[in-house]
Amino acid sequence: MTTSSALNAHRRTSELEQLGDGEVIDLLVIGGGVTGVGIALDAASRGLSTVLVEREDLAFGTSRWSSKLVHGGLRYLASGNVGIAHESAVERGILMEHTAPHLVHALPQLVPMLPNVPLLSKSMVRAGFVAGDVLRRTAGTSPSSLPRSRRVSRAEALRYAPTVRDAGLRGGIVAWDGQLVDDARLVVGIARTAASFGAKILTRVAASDVTGTSATLHDTRTGSEIAVTARAVVNAAGVWAGEVNPEITLRPSRGSHLVFATESFGGLGASLTVPVPGKVGRFVFAFPAAHGRVYLGLTDEAAPGPVPDVPVATDSEIDFLLDTINTVLREPLTRKDILGTYAGLRPLLDTGDGNTADLSRDHAVLRAANGLITVVGGKLTTYRKMAEDAVDAAVTDGRLTAGPCLTKRLPLVGAAKGAARDRIVAPQLLIGRYGTEAPLVVAAAQGNSSLLSPIAPGLDVSAAEFAFGISHEGALTPDDLLDRRTRIGMVESDRDLALPAAEAAFG
Repeated sequence: MTTSSALNAHRRTSELEQLGDGEVIDLLVIGGGVTGVGIALDAASRGLSTVLVEREDLAFGTSRWSSKLVHGGLRYLASGNVGIAHESAVERGILMEHTAPHLVHALPQLVPMLPNVPLLSKSMVRAGFVAGDVLRRTAGTSPSSLPRSRRVSRAEALRYAPTVRDAGLRGGIVAWDGQLVDDARLVVGIARTAASFGAKILTRVAASDVTGTSATLHDTRTGSEIAVTARAVVNAAGVWAGEVNPEITLRPSRGSHLVFATESFGGLGASLTVPVPGKVGRFVFAFPAAHGRVYLGLTDEAAPGPVPDVPVATDSEIDFLLDTINTVLREPLTRKDILGTYAGLRPLLDTGDGNTADLSRDHAVLRAANGLITVVGGKLTTYRKMAEDAVDAAVTDGRLTAGPCLTKRLPLVGAAKGAARDRIVAPQLLIGRYGTEAPLVVAAAQGNSSLLSPIAPGLDVSAAEFAFGISHEGALTPDDLLDRRTRIGMVESDRDLALPAAEAAFG
């Protein structure tokens, strides 16, 4: 690493001024989601001069609306796509054991064995979890990171999920997958690691007139414009990729989640995984999340039409999720229990007829007539492989001189596990979010212990975290702090409580 990883307004201004000097860069990346920042890290760590522009904020789009899970690809085995399943399992292991062990931990998945679960579903679950164990082993992931699946007793199933219907409960099956502390925090960590290798990470900068070697950049904060020349340009704008490259057609699919208080599930200790009645191989799951919440998802609905900045869950999706989870609960949940909802759009490439659930989750690297490289499809878990493929294409097309890909073993800022994690001197809550950088968050309090206290009753975020978000994580507005550096904004009432502190952080 050659430079500071800190992103802030001062660095942004300085780097925009440098761009105005007319230097030809190696690679311009458009889009600040997980794929875009992954490309920036891969390219910069190979020695390429790299600029990433994002018209809003890091993780503004789909990357912050995921299930916060790092899937091992089990669902893709059900459709016979062994290649994607294996790739997902490999990338999950890389995240858990090498690049982001501070942000990804093992999460048990419980499928309760109840009388209303069809025999076929039970058989598929058992076979699927065994196949998942095989995936883990072939991917080289240690059993200490992800234990093997097993049957559990009725009592243990209820310890994992206390609100499960106990009448007729015959135990359950538990398997293990990866869970992110937060998806937006992963994006910020990748971006900052790229910045430490010299990449320019520029938010609130829109790109127009994009070709394979040039673009016009618009600073939306000042209104200024810069013409940039690059040896290669990659479009990683996700569901907006078609706006940058009109030659491609996407068929977005919406995945929606509901947000509950952890008390609604009695202190859930696993991902409660429930077969969808009448569907083979489809499940919904409720899982513990940050800030004392439980997220319930996931839907898969076609989302035609203009792409909204913030997708919204529909009434039918809310009903579907409630109806499905209630098939295994003693006391049904209702709309009154819902604290909030969120939805994200998957940037699926339109390959013809078929439901969005049937479209491939594999990624594609495409070339436009003007030389622009576009990467679409894929999943959060496989962002690193998507980035590697995109940079390989850019190196070839731009005839760039670059080193080998390093990202399989390149730790992100804050990465720590085992003994290294145990040596960190900071509150455990901060270590869980920031890893080795937790002491820097404490230092942001500048000796004022009150700044490490919750910013409002019932919230577990401190003013020091807001200060760190501004000084090191590139937050430029209160919305950045509330909706992406933390996830307070998931619940509107929490957001209202925290807004004065977020505004004060910029004062």
